Amino acid sequence: MNTLQLLFNAVTVIFIAATMFAAGLGATLPALRAVFANLPLLLLVLLANLVFVPLLGWGVAALFGLPAASFIALLLVASSPGGPFGAKLGMVQNGDVVAGAAMQVLLAAIGSITFGPTANVILRAANVGGGVSLDVATLMLTVAVLQLVPFAVGLTVRHYAPSTAQAWHPVTAAVSNVTFLVVLAGMLVGNWRDVVALIGSLSLLAGFVFAIVAFALGTALATGPWARRTTMGGVAAVRNAGPALAAVGLAFGNEPAILGALAAVLLSGLAASLPIAAVLSRRRAGTAA
Repeated sequence: MNTLQLLFNAVTVIFIAATMFAAGLGATLPALRAVFANLPLLLLVLLANLVFVPLLGWGVAALFGLPAASFIALLLVASSPGGPFGAKLGMVQNGDVVAGAAMQVLLAAIGSITFGPTANVILRAANVGGGVSLDVATLMLTVAVLQLVPFAVGLTVRHYAPSTAQAWHPVTAAVSNVTFLVVLAGMLVGNWRDVVALIGSLSLLAGFVFAIVAFALGTALATGPWARRTTMGGVAAVRNAGPALAAVGLAFGNEPAILGALAAVLLSGLAASLPIAAVLSRRRAGTAA
């Protein structure tokens, strides 16, 4: 692994940890309890992200008639809920950040267990790819270290030292914003050959459409105020790249075509979701003014 790759991985870790730490600093225990006690919201979010969005990925891949590598990449992404960018989209759109972060962490934890079986069932039903075998314990440990722990630490600081949390929150949010931009740039630069090779194909368009429909689906399958519902839409639209990348390495031998398609799907998904979040943010800022 070269120096640039190590640097990119380090920045990615900082981005995820800073985002979840900032979310924890902005949360309160009563607000968090209210989110998890909202059983209709909880059940709808789980249903959307664990069932409907994976099926949506299969449907979009079949609709566009994607080649095998792109088909596999989209199904792997669709089967992997709880991406840390979901919490970031909640911040970008000035939505319900507490609910978004709570649901994203929960989905990441559950998804570390459900990803393998879900991807296997859909890949076999679609008659593409092969069996996906993953180390569930490693995935769960990764989720705990990078997402659960920073969120819990931020929440603890907010509960026991609210003035400190208030002082730290802007700095942590700024770190999250800067590293977010670096990660986006790194994805583009690090995979530009693969992405360029897919320009003109349907892979980018399929990823774009998948993210838009997933955003709408996540919003529709949620309860509460509009800000909370659109935050759930962002959580549904942005999937967890970690398990998908692990699956490509373990089950497909890091096949370049699948890795390139995976990068294209993830980037096109962000390209679809970020403008939606930005528009929502501007509308909310205008309403507040």
